[in-house]
Order: sequence, then C-alpha cells, then structure tokens
Amino acid sequence: MRAVGVTEFGGPDVLHIVDLPDPEAGPGEVRIRVHAAAVNPTDTGLRSGRRPADLPPPYVPGMDVAGVLDQIGPEVTTDLQVGDHVMAIVVPRGSHGGYSERVVVPAESVTRVPAGATDAEAATLPMNGLTTRQALDLLDLKPGQTLAVSGAAGAVGGYATQLGKAAGLRVIADAAEKDLALVSELGADVIVPRGPDFATRVREVVADGADGAIDAALLDDGIALAVRDGGRIATVRGFTGSTERGVTWHPVAVRNYAREHDKLDQLRQQAEAGQVTLRVARTFPADQAAEAHRILEAGGTRGRLILEF
Repeated sequence: MRAVGVTEFGGPDVLHIVDLPDPEAGPGEVRIRVHAAAVNPTDTGLRSGRRPADLPPPYVPGMDVAGVLDQIGPEVTTDLQVGDHVMAIVVPRGSHGGYSERVVVPAESVTRVPAGATDAEAATLPMNGLTTRQALDLLDLKPGQTLAVSGAAGAVGGYATQLGKAAGLRVIADAAEKDLALVSELGADVIVPRGPDFATRVREVVADGADGAIDAALLDDGIALAVRDGGRIATVRGFTGSTERGVTWHPVAVRNYAREHDKLDQLRQQAEAGQVTLRVARTFPADQAAEAHRILEAGGTRGRLILEF
C-alpha cells in the first residue's frame, strides 16, 4: 500500500511516498481504507525528529483519519459493518500513523462519520475533538462557570469554544482582527484581542479571573493570570506552570483518550447536531504532503489541511 513517510528526519521535503505491506486487523482491531488524513502540528514533530520514534524507518505520521471500514478482526463487538464510512484517532506508537492507504486501529478508536459530512471533514474531528474533550473533562467546570480559550481560531481552540458553549459555559475567547467573524460564529460570549496580554484582557472581563482555561495558543505561564485563585488550566504539549494562588495545571495527553469510544461517538453526535463545526482549510493529494506541511508551519491556517488517498 502507499503511505507518506520519512526515512530521515528534516524539513517538509523529507516526506515522500513509501510502499508498505497491507496491515491486517488482529483481535479487537479493525482496518480502515483511508480516504482522508488530517495534517496536525504533532505530525510535523514526528517528521522533524522532535518526537521520538519507536519503529525502524520509514516513519509515517498522522493521528486523524476517515474512510471506509474494510476489515473487522476477531473478538470485535461493534454495530459497524464492512463498507461503513468511519473516522478514527490513530496513535502512531508501535505502528504507522494515518498517512496511509490502510490503517489498523483498536475498535474503540473508531466511530461513524457524522451524517452529511465528507471524509475530509470528518478527518478533522477525532484527535482534535478528543483533545478538547479531555481538556474539558480535566477542568471539570459546571454550567454557568467561565472558560477562557486562547487560540480560539485554531482547531483545538475552535472546538474548545464550541464544546464549552455546548456544556453551558460562558466562553471568553481570543481572536486576531481577521478572525473576529470566525470566533463569533463559533459562539464565543466575549472576544478579546489575541496576543501575549490575553490574561490581562480576560481580567478586564472577569475581574477575579475565569474558572478555567484551555491554552491552545501555547501561552504557557502567560495564561496563568487569566484564571481565578484556585482555577484550573488545561495545556497541550505537556506544559505545567507555577501553582501560585492555588492554580492547577492539567496537561492533555490525547493518547489516553484514544480508546474512549463513547466520547468519540458523542463528538459525532454533536457534529450532527451542529454543536461542532468541521472545518477543512484545504485538501491535497497524498503526494503533496510536503506542501501541506509547509503551509501548516507557515502559520495562520484556519481549519485543518487534509491529505487524500
């Protein structure tokens, strides 16, 4: 089968088409004929060597896929059938990632594509959606409380804004001027200017600070002041900061949610209900993966870039 991978680490140009054996679904697993794979920042980390690899080369990135279920392994209990359009989160540890014509994943990592969505649209949801779901679960906020979201125009920040609203939270989100309309459409209650003074801007809205925050913009310690004394902050990429004022930090590790089927299926239902917007920035043939990585690393992409197989 065709896949997109690297045999040596480096910039986008090290990505190329590689030929791999077709994987077979084992006990508790299913195989997907991939039609669409999302391009995420975590993929650039694997490509460049910033993330450790635990297989011999080629290294194949990709954590979000959608396509057609084409094999169900033994010991799988599911109402899915071969031929169904499905989406899945892929954890490329001990196996290749989603930039492949076929992937094998645990059955719990798969659910149907949202009704009315294309495979490209569905591929934007599993990893980023579960990242956001885990962040909100860690914050454990109650309806009526306030959530601050940095990086609200991006994939995780956008889902955080929408899922926060769906949970009954008051959402304060940031936006650059060019993204004001987008973040407003995502449902933010209050929009503050994007930038390093995000926390100060949140305090201008809520004097004591928000009850919780999701730091999708990687402000790190710069977001601490955005939450009240005893507030909670969910971060990506493992960041933890100062615990002054009783603030607690909650790094998200989406691999821990990779088998949370019910949560993935809830995301599907929320997409069908219009509570979550599936945003595709642009699609590329698989052999143009290098260009997709260049565009992602240049910044400013709104929605996800998608590789099509």
